[in-house]
Amino acid sequence: MSGSRPTIYDVAKKAGVSISTVSRVLNSPNKVNAETRVAVIDTISELGFIPKAEARARALKNLGRIGVITPFFTEPSFVQRLRGVASVLSSSQYELVVFSVDSITNLNSYLETIPLTRNLDGLILISLQLTAEQAERLSKHNIEVVLIEYPMYSLNCLEIDDQSGGRMAANYLLQKGYTNIAFIGTADTVEYGINPISSRLLGFMNRLSESGITLDAHSIHYASHDIEATRVLAKKVLMQPNPPAAIFAATDLQAIGVLRAAKELNLRVPQDLAVIGFDDLDLAEYFGLTTIHQPLDESGRIAAELLINRIQNPDRPAQHIRLPLTLIERETA
Repeated sequence: MSGSRPTIYDVAKKAGVSISTVSRVLNSPNKVNAETRVAVIDTISELGFIPKAEARARALKNLGRIGVITPFFTEPSFVQRLRGVASVLSSSQYELVVFSVDSITNLNSYLETIPLTRNLDGLILISLQLTAEQAERLSKHNIEVVLIEYPMYSLNCLEIDDQSGGRMAANYLLQKGYTNIAFIGTADTVEYGINPISSRLLGFMNRLSESGITLDAHSIHYASHDIEATRVLAKKVLMQPNPPAAIFAATDLQAIGVLRAAKELNLRVPQDLAVIGFDDLDLAEYFGLTTIHQPLDESGRIAAELLINRIQNPDRPAQHIRLPLTLIERETA
């Protein structure tokens, strides 16, 4: 190799690729085919190559960097979690870098290249899956990790008991005397992310079953996770013979879609139709929405605090925190 420290030329020569290909792997891994990307990454790892420009920039700035990898970057719930992270980092010596994920390939590319570029001190994954191999790789490269919504007991993680939240919603409606009840959720699933809707439905169904109420296929409905798609679906459900008197929507956005459908049909809420959501987004209070509150901003703040503490004290044991859910009663149910 040319000198005591490996260079990009050494990586390119050993991997049998051009220098520009090595650069693309480090900066735009999605633009490199999987076989070539893996070959370059393995070579970088084997040689211990560290990009000079990144090391120099960090030394000059004397500033650490925290990365957040998140799907659905513009979704309100993810925005609120990011807001919590940012609130902690704004008063620290760490800057925030956000990586938006839209495919399993995209996620894997980030997790492959981030340890090699050495440009992050820590990483927060929001509602994303992480394999044991990926966790070990990050640890090997001294990148501390906090997971939100995905339990992995070798790492710091924050858990949400979605099944318990579904039970809360069912219990509330039962206490109000409702028996003709429906569920509206989203069938959108992603192979790289966490899909909590099924857990919320399971908890909801189990609690209703304990009271002798069974949700059949005519009472469980799915729409895309947006207000308009849910409005269209909810309107059809509410126009059927013997429509439900109460609906548990798996998210606040879908609950708002239900409320719009009810308004178009001149149904009074909650007299003719009770509606419960899940999340307690900022806009839930504006709509007077009864909902299951999960600590979105708080989860981001706690995750950032855990990560910074772990970076500064790497020998601290991993912490596993289950965040509490609460039912917020407003005007819709």
